[in-house]
Amino acid sequence: MVKTRPAQRASEGVVVPRIVATNNATGGKRPCGGQASGEGTCEGMAGRSGPNSPGGRPPIDKVRHLQRSLWAAAKRSPERRFHALLDRIWRPDILQEAWHRVRRNRGAAGVDRVTLAAIEQYGVERMLSDLGGALRDGTYRPQPVLRRYIPKADGRQRPLGIPTIRDRVAQMAAKLVLEPIFEADFRPSSYGFRPKRSATQALEVLRVQGARGGNHVLDADIRDYFGSIDQTTLMRLLEQRISDRRVLKLLRQWLAAGVLEAGQWSATLMGTPQGGVISPLLANIYLHVLDRIWETRCAHLGTLVRYADDFVVMCRTRAAVEEARQRVSTVLTRLGLELHPEKTRVVDLSWGREGFDFLGCHLRKRLSGPIWERQRQRVYFLQRWPSQRAMRQVRTRIRELTPRRRCHEDLRPVIAEVNAVVRGWGQYFRTGNAATRFIHVDRYVEDRLRGLMLKRYGSRLTPGRAEEWRRPFFEALGLCRLRGTIQYPGAAQCRA
Repeated sequence: MVKTRPAQRASEGVVVPRIVATNNATGGKRPCGGQASGEGTCEGMAGRSGPNSPGGRPPIDKVRHLQRSLWAAAKRSPERRFHALLDRIWRPDILQEAWHRVRRNRGAAGVDRVTLAAIEQYGVERMLSDLGGALRDGTYRPQPVLRRYIPKADGRQRPLGIPTIRDRVAQMAAKLVLEPIFEADFRPSSYGFRPKRSATQALEVLRVQGARGGNHVLDADIRDYFGSIDQTTLMRLLEQRISDRRVLKLLRQWLAAGVLEAGQWSATLMGTPQGGVISPLLANIYLHVLDRIWETRCAHLGTLVRYADDFVVMCRTRAAVEEARQRVSTVLTRLGLELHPEKTRVVDLSWGREGFDFLGCHLRKRLSGPIWERQRQRVYFLQRWPSQRAMRQVRTRIRELTPRRRCHEDLRPVIAEVNAVVRGWGQYFRTGNAATRFIHVDRYVEDRLRGLMLKRYGSRLTPGRAEEWRRPFFEALGLCRLRGTIQYPGAAQCRA
């Protein structure tokens, strides 16, 4: 036997570890892809991606490690400008992670009509190698974005830009590298399209501030935000943190790629196209100016809560909210933006007089009945529930999934499709005071499914048969229930 160290004595014998190696499972793959036999096959250190020693540390995610390093460096040096970033963007592991995220988000093809399936048929590794080489050599040129329109709540249409999948992968790779640098600067008041931040957190801040005396709200709306961003100002903001000219050139190319609509190309001299992977990051960088100025100069007026271009300011007094409106307007004017005069308003929450819509919810103060009955005190809570628009949208989607022409189909697939919509909708609104609205949605789903059964039987319907088609009948087929899924946040109260 070969001794493992010079000082090992013969009397020590063979040391048998007590920890079971969890990575040596039988039936695994050989390094060449063959199936391992029951007797076990010896694999070299390069033959597995997990740790070699039992109980060892897991392999380091190189992409995550790079992001943490960039974030830490930016946090330590607020004035630092980063160079040599393009070398990180075209790294194979960065491009691979970018592809996985683009693939997970799915999405349509761009102007080249190349779909995700077509790229997989062509070869993902081959496409990433070509893209990495073009980025490295400086020959990469983005294609125009494909213009599409989606309906807005007011009946108008919102323009949407769809980049090619190749450009989406390149933008995602740039986002993976640039986002940690700017994340180190972003303020707590920003919640939209940021890691580990959500709309629910933004709504919770408002609930807590409402409990602490916030009775006046500036419900702000920026007129045509994505189409009004000044590209020159945006590039100056990017240059405050980026000194790599190749990366700055790449960002300029995306901004100036243009739009293809009805076969006609048009230049984009202003704004960033909605729909691009990197557009939310650029939008946050642009409005970070507002966040920074508010935190350093205006925080005494109230609390700013921003989700991308949608934001509110909650103040204690009417005078404070009016001053907040003036200061916000001044900052936006410096950025070449303006508040929408018709959609921006001041809301008085005291005594439940008024409410406002924010992030799909309607927020309004409500009198606490139990406290009034016990103590005869008027204590108001800021509550939230799905807005009328959110209720219309979910009913429309359910109606689209349950047309009368599906009456002869098996109900189980129909219910599965409805469940996917209802569960996702309920997951978002379940942390508020949506119990009544959840019951309404449950009843609407039941009525739609019952209508399918009535249409199926028609004149063959026997007396009393329709009474069987109630919620227990549909739940036996797998229908989910929203009622009872509310998860209330921490209790907070205030006196109006």
